[in-house]
Amino acid sequence: METKTSTFTATHGVMTQEVGVISGELELRTTCQEDGTLELKIAYVGAIDVYTLPGNYRVHDVRDHDVIHEILRIILTRA
Repeated sequence: METKTSTFTATHGVMTQEVGVISGELELRTTCQEDGTLELKIAYVGAIDVYTLPGNYRVHDVRDHDVIHEILRIILTRA
């Protein structure tokens, strides 16, 4: 299991399962399990509460985790 984190600013908001749309200075956390299952979480920078991005995701090759994390960061940053 590997977890990657990145901070970014979401001016347009990001949909979460628990609280709906959040925006501002956020931290993206992606975790890739050995079977390729991805857990996508998001939190306000410095906050304890962590929220889930909707959906179920799996990569064919766990080496793709780096690329998927970076693509998500870029997409979530776009205004």
